[in-house]
Amino acid sequence: MTDKISLTRYLVEQQRVHGRIPPELRLLIEVVARACKRISISVNKGALGEILGSADTENVQGEVQKKLDVIANEVLIEANEWGGHLAAMASEEMDSIYVVPNRFPKGEYLLMFDPLDGSSNIDVNVSIGTIFSVLRKQHDDPTIIDPVCEADFLQPGRQQVAAGYCVYGPQTTLVLTVGDGVAMFTLDREQGSWVLTQDQVQIPADTKEFAINMSNMRHWDAPVRRYIDECLQGKEGPRGKDFNMRWVASMVADVHRILTRGGVFMYPWDKREPDKPGKLRLMYEANPMGWLVEQAGGAATNGRQRILDIVPGKLHERVSVVLGSRNEVERVTGYHLEADEATAKA
Repeated sequence: MTDKISLTRYLVEQQRVHGRIPPELRLLIEVVARACKRISISVNKGALGEILGSADTENVQGEVQKKLDVIANEVLIEANEWGGHLAAMASEEMDSIYVVPNRFPKGEYLLMFDPLDGSSNIDVNVSIGTIFSVLRKQHDDPTIIDPVCEADFLQPGRQQVAAGYCVYGPQTTLVLTVGDGVAMFTLDREQGSWVLTQDQVQIPADTKEFAINMSNMRHWDAPVRRYIDECLQGKEGPRGKDFNMRWVASMVADVHRILTRGGVFMYPWDKREPDKPGKLRLMYEANPMGWLVEQAGGAATNGRQRILDIVPGKLHERVSVVLGSRNEVERVTGYHLEADEATAKA
């Protein structure tokens, strides 16, 4: 690219030329991007930075934390707490919200993040990433700065004002939407800056790739088994084409592949924990990824309804996820609705 556009320039144009974001949100996104650069440095050091292995602690979901989970969480908090743009933060790694301390000025935005998605891949040097989402705090009276509480975060994903992720792979890539399509930025390590490398990303409506953990097949509900069975039958089956399966076990890596070349990603409800609607977290993973995918022309549902329309009932709510190429997502969703209709008639 002869005319390199930096993240700062891109955001300034979104603010000044297009009027899509206020200056406070622009600065907040830049701070998050700087924090991701710091996390990238730690990830790249690997064993040299003594960051591999378990931290011997568990998060609120009962998952064992890696050392880098804890480091990434601390980096994001420390980078964002003092800027005056945020009222509070929430993280997949913390039990409750983190209210900006009184010694710092408070803003109107709420930041949510999965500090290190796919952390089971850290020690084997497979791509991992950071996912983030920004909401605006809703005020009953805009002239009063109310104390922030967990309920302020419980907004449907369609009310996000910014969302993105950073994937730490062969290149470090930041993927962002502020509601005007999806842009990708690559970290220029020599210059220390994010450079726009792709704008207005589009996901093909059709695909021949699916991403799912096949080891869970025996636990899936019938609509998911029906869809995967049809894919596996290839050209001789009802789909009339051969499919490839990809599974990285890092949502960031799997979704990045889909944004780059299409595909469908599924992490469905299964019978092992029937009372839980899914495995992935609605607010830290499904909402930001769902919005990115929709902004790129794809679709994202929980198998029955649009993910961005789900009103969260709690901070760490889980959800079933089907996202990616629109026609495939609509097919999987249709299979679920057909099964529900048949059950209702029975």
